[in-house]
Amino acid sequence: MREGWSESWRTLRGVARSLHIYYGDRSRRAAMERLYRRFVQPGDLVFDIGAHVGDRIAVFRRFGARVVAVEPQPALVRTLKLIYGRDRAVAIEPVAVSRREMILDFRLNLDNPTVSTASDDFHVATKGAPGWEGQAWTRTIRVAATTLDTLLTRHGEPAFIKIDVEGSEAEALAGLTRPSPALSFEFTTIQRSVAAACIERCARLGYTRYNAMLGESHALVHGDWVSGEEIASWLHALPQSANSGDIYALLP
Repeated sequence: MREGWSESWRTLRGVARSLHIYYGDRSRRAAMERLYRRFVQPGDLVFDIGAHVGDRIAVFRRFGARVVAVEPQPALVRTLKLIYGRDRAVAIEPVAVSRREMILDFRLNLDNPTVSTASDDFHVATKGAPGWEGQAWTRTIRVAATTLDTLLTRHGEPAFIKIDVEGSEAEALAGLTRPSPALSFEFTTIQRSVAAACIERCARLGYTRYNAMLGESHALVHGDWVSGEEIASWLHALPQSANSGDIYALLP
């Protein structure tokens, strides 16, 4: 009983911490709006893959976009339903995303749910890595996974797909054969090979222009959009201390 109460308290505290971080900074919100206005217009459909506590949903909805929010963590699904459950323009999908329909083992980080993961390789890569000290994945649950193609069939063609799934980005993109005009995926310097695989997959899907942001800056690092080869070289040259960020891809 005491262990169950302790786990519930850690989960609640982790969610509350995320809500404070991701909703409490006005300057961060303004920077997000400047960034995403490049990709999202009123009436567009957006896929938020790895929606977490939904801060990006809030930005997309302020633009007048419709959102499909995909999040497998039960505590975060409950949070999303509390915040957006009455908004008919937000569809909440309580699943993971992978290359095929399947059941996944999903590792929960109760104190920091933003880095919960279905990737064993990601979990291994964090061990002893600078910047990842103190992270602990103490519980594993089973979650259903769908594909991006299935979500497109169910909800329609999105103008923008944001993918942030802690080491499973390449798996998610492997389930996409109908590219949207623009997408983004998270990268980490502890798993550059995952990002490289994502760039290769994007190239096969027809994306030709790329850019990136570091951390949570929400500012693009390249003044002009660059080729896949150039963004791959930029990623390779990053210092380990860069830690993470997002790569953006556009169709011609």
